[in-house]
Amino acid sequence: MLDIGKVNRLQVVERGPSGAYLDGGEYGRILLPRKQTPKTCEPGDALDVFIYPGAEDDDELHASTRLPRATVGECAYLKVVSVEKFGAFLDWGLEKDLFVPLGEQNPLMEADKSYVVYITFDKHTDRLIGSSKLSKHLDEYAIYFKPKQEVELLICGRSDMGYKAVVNGSHLGLIFEDEIFQKLYFGQKITGYIKAIRADKKIDLCLQLPGSEMRDELSQKILAHLKASGGSSNLNDKSPPEDIYHQYNVSKKKYKKALATLYKQRLILIEGEIISLV
Repeated sequence: MLDIGKVNRLQVVERGPSGAYLDGGEYGRILLPRKQTPKTCEPGDALDVFIYPGAEDDDELHASTRLPRATVGECAYLKVVSVEKFGAFLDWGLEKDLFVPLGEQNPLMEADKSYVVYITFDKHTDRLIGSSKLSKHLDEYAIYFKPKQEVELLICGRSDMGYKAVVNGSHLGLIFEDEIFQKLYFGQKITGYIKAIRADKKIDLCLQLPGSEMRDELSQKILAHLKASGGSSNLNDKSPPEDIYHQYNVSKKKYKKALATLYKQRLILIEGEIISLV
């Protein structure tokens, strides 16, 4: 079955002056414009194409070998191309910009600014639209997540308590201000962890594992860095905190603890300002 707003693998049934006609099943033949049709394409070939509806006065489905930055059910950080009376148009990688209705904006969008939006299919207009009202489309309550679980985050907003993030593309969580030790910005994709699931099932996030788990992970990074540096490094426990953070994204205190652990395990030597593999 054809997935509108998604990438589909469709078979070429005919090639003509206008392009290639693809088998859309119950939707009939779908035209892939000539300028996007591979030169070697022949009937019987299968192509991966993005399928999307046309404008309001166009009832045909369209195919594109150019893929958008996000498909239905996904989020992306997109720039506003223009703002009109009824909504805004965002650049999402296709010739036709993505429309975000006024009622799907929070906050109201401004030209040349970028926002994290969720791509959805509007059943009222049979069109693909974007929405920056993420809590309307993403789950804020955890069911399957567990503490210390590694997750992929998309930084999407700010509150008095910290930064909001999309978790694994499906949920919303919060990184508290006092747990942030690096620069974050909207649209940033970063690995994080589930810190805790609250009593109300909302998700607390962190960017570093606490305690021994973090030291174990950091220890592996230190050993890998030493190996890649020829077996030694002058990044020691007396180095400036900013140099340590630049290399490992951790505080000097955590770095010193990790060095102490490696030294006790006899995996490294510390001689003056030089750290080396045993």
